[in-house]
Amino acid sequence: MKMKFFSVLAGAALVATGCVSTVSDTRSPAVTWSTDQITQRYQRSLDQVYQAAVTVIQNNGVVLTEYIPHDTTNSVRSLSGKVNQRNVWVRVEAVDPKITQLTIQARSTWGVSDVALSSQLVTEVALQLAR
Repeated sequence: MKMKFFSVLAGAALVATGCVSTVSDTRSPAVTWSTDQITQRYQRSLDQVYQAAVTVIQNNGVVLTEYIPHDTTNSVRSLSGKVNQRNVWVRVEAVDPKITQLTIQARSTWGVSDVALSSQLVTEVALQLAR
C-alpha cells in the first residue's frame, strides 16, 4: 500500500513540474512558480547588446549555443549557456532601430529559478555596454 501511494505521489510530482518554455523559444523541465527572468531595455543596437551579452556569459561561464529562433526575424538572437552550474538563456530583440530589449533567464539543473543570477548578468551586460 505504501509503495502504491509513493508511486502515485511521484507520478503527480512529475506531472506538476512538466516542461516550460524558455526565453529563447525552447522547452526545459522546471519546477518554478516564481519569476525566473529579468528584462532590460538599452538604447543600443542589437549587435552591440548581443556582443555584450556573449562577452558576459563567456566571462562568467560558457556559451553552449548561439542561434536565431526559428519562427522569428533576424531582429532576434538567442543563446544558451552555463554560469555557476546554472542553465542560462539569453534573448536579445530589437524593439526599434535604437532600442534593444535583453531578457535573461536562469535556472538550476533541477529547474528551480535563480532570479539573482539573472539580475547579476543583466547588470554586467549594462556595465559591459558602458565601456
